[in-house]
Amino acid sequence: MDGAFKGFGPKAIPFLKALDFHQSREWFVENRDLFESELRDPLGDLVDTLTQRFADAGLGLRGDRKKSLFRINRDVRFAKDKRPYNRHVSAILSPDGTKMSQGVFYVHIGLERCFADVAWWAPEPALLLAMRKAIATRPDTFRGLAAALKKNRLGLEAEGRMKRTPRGFEHTGDPDLAEAIRNRHFVVQHVIDPAGIHTPALVEELVDFVMRAKPLLDWGRAIEGGAAKD
Repeated sequence: MDGAFKGFGPKAIPFLKALDFHQSREWFVENRDLFESELRDPLGDLVDTLTQRFADAGLGLRGDRKKSLFRINRDVRFAKDKRPYNRHVSAILSPDGTKMSQGVFYVHIGLERCFADVAWWAPEPALLLAMRKAIATRPDTFRGLAAALKKNRLGLEAEGRMKRTPRGFEHTGDPDLAEAIRNRHFVVQHVIDPAGIHTPALVEELVDFVMRAKPLLDWGRAIEGGAAKD
């Protein structure tokens, strides 16, 4: 049922704990109604509500409850871990509303933690190269981005960062630039207090985060636009 986001259900996290304990299709089918009412439907409401709010703010991010939610089922075809169900629910909002584009918003409600990202995640090689070149050749612009994020209480995550400087950038002497060039992803993150997922106030919290992360979206989009013209 469509509607404004009212919060995840009180049994959302307990459901994930129970699902993780049982990890069986039989248990999940028996409790599917609980999954839908406590987790899936509220997540759909959150996506729809954020899509409207992001549009109002001119953030260029959108999604819908049918395309934006990730499945609770894990893809175990090539995994050593054969547990069939995830320990979280998640969704993505993007410039074109699909899961395939870059410069996205991602929200994750899970057992280990709850968080949101604004991310250029594993950009395809041409875009990643363009981003690295932009850091090396326009250092003032990149440092302006870093300063804007810091002012907004954010910083680029180090996850997936290469240990060595990639080929072609070995002569980048400034440590801050060399570190940034070693990134495989460009991500800022906001940690969500699990106690706060049950109220509509989560929407304001996430809109505020994306507004603070907007410098990263703008920086990446400018580079993406330039790379598309080359």
